[in-house]
Amino acid sequence: MGYNKQVYERTAAILRERKRKAEQEAEQRRFNFFTAYPRAEQIEQALAKTGITTARAVLKGGNVRDQLSRLKQENQALQAELSGLLSSAHLPGNYLEPHYTCVKCSDSGYIDGRMCSCMKQELRSEAYRELNASSPLALCSFEQFSTKYYPEAYREKMERVFHNCIEYAELFSPRSPNLIFMGGTGLGKTHLSLAIAGGVIKKGYGVVYGSVNNIINRLEQEHFGRSDDADTRQSLIECDLLILDDLGTEFRTSFSIAEIYNIVNTRQMTSRPTIISTNLTMEQLGAAYTDRFASRIMADYKRVLFQGEDIRQKKRLLGHS
Repeated sequence: MGYNKQVYERTAAILRERKRKAEQEAEQRRFNFFTAYPRAEQIEQALAKTGITTARAVLKGGNVRDQLSRLKQENQALQAELSGLLSSAHLPGNYLEPHYTCVKCSDSGYIDGRMCSCMKQELRSEAYRELNASSPLALCSFEQFSTKYYPEAYREKMERVFHNCIEYAELFSPRSPNLIFMGGTGLGKTHLSLAIAGGVIKKGYGVVYGSVNNIINRLEQEHFGRSDDADTRQSLIECDLLILDDLGTEFRTSFSIAEIYNIVNTRQMTSRPTIISTNLTMEQLGAAYTDRFASRIMADYKRVLFQGEDIRQKKRLLGHS
């Protein structure tokens, strides 16, 4: 998947910092160890000399085999002595080496000119962080949700909705079902969708959350050349979980309707789960978008009904945050 220049630059900076830190820490360990065991530094210097001597022997020719055999024995004896010093200090054999986060590429991001899996993962994570930057994930957790503000007639139903959302986050996998949260304003749809997002992110999955209005604005900027970004659509299609909040509140155009349908349809065809929240009924969805879109939602999404009174307004009246 493609990413904008800023995502690549931030990812490269993250990997450079990891590499720098690992090598700096290794140098500090080496300094401490050589201070305590001066013989260890002498051994390292001797090992470096055997490498140079080996190269010279190959270049000079002559009885190279005997020279290389002797140098190899010297090298092995020095390495064994160094290992013995580390062992006597109760330290692991790789103590003096940099401890890179990724042992495959030594935190360079590339292996033989090809991008390492660690860099691919970091690019995805950085793209998701960028797209989710304006989402109040930290403000909407399951722990902060309460059903006490719902009227008694709806409280039991909303408790089931609440526990089903917790279960969805706990059991999430790339094959989890699609959900559509339906109900009036202020009934907790956004809060619980964000709580799910937080739970799924903690499991290590890539989640993109956004209001449909913000997502469409971003896609328009990219499509009409008003932004250097070029990866939003791919992130929306390829993330492990997409959460489209407040469907129906955006300013609808032929562009926005087509984009929403294409994203939802493509994710369904590639079996990637999506959660949609909306204040609209199924009939209103069909009228606002297309009957084909409403039909897709009815067939492929599990409906979760939010019922009660506007709890945001009730909290304000009670003076609660």
